[in-house]
Order: sequence, then C-alpha cells, then structure tokens
Amino acid sequence: MNKMFKLLATFIFALILATPISAFAFGAIAVDDEEGELDPGVGFVTGEASESDAKAGALKQCRALGNKDCKIAGWFKECGAYAGSRKYSGFGFGSTKKVAEARAMDKCGDPACKIIISECE
Repeated sequence: MNKMFKLLATFIFALILATPISAFAFGAIAVDDEEGELDPGVGFVTGEASESDAKAGALKQCRALGNKDCKIAGWFKECGAYAGSRKYSGFGFGSTKKVAEARAMDKCGDPACKIIISECE
C-alpha cells in the first residue's frame, strides 16, 4: 500500500508541475474613478491563486496609491482591460489583450474612451 501511495503522490506531483501556472492564476482591476476625472486611480494584480485574492490585491494596490473609493472593475483568468472617459467606463475580459480591450471599449460606449490598463496572465 505504501508503494502505491508513493506512486500516486509522484503522479499527482508530476501532473501539477505539468499544469501551466496561468491555469491557477487570477487577475483583477480596481479603480477609484469618479465622473469627470481625467485619470482614475487604478490598482491591478495578476497571478493570484483565487478570484478573492486577486480582488483583495487589486483593492490594496488601488488604496496604496492614495485612493479612498476603490471598487473592483472586474476580474479575469486570461486577459482584462479597463477603459474610461470623463463620463463613462467599461471593463472587458477575453482570451487575448486585444479582445479584452475591444470589450472594454464597447462597454465604455463613448468615442472619447481610452484604455486605461490592460494585461494578460
């Protein structure tokens, strides 16, 4: 039985090593973005083990920059982007940075919107 346990443990360990790190990675974007602001306060984190860890990390980064009203714009497992203008904002996610940015711009819905931040795992 001990030999079978060691074999199973070795197999599981090898499987974990073969699994890409990004399969376990989450990212999040937090913002302190009030209507009329030119530059929103942004907190951003990737590579966390869970959605809640990514959100907590993004909020912490946003607040560390002196922002008081930070809120999670969104979280992602592949790529995420945040777009904004003086009146509108939008968050997007997708399998590539280009897809995430296009979705963020679409949700922002204002020709004056621009990508504030985007990243992939």
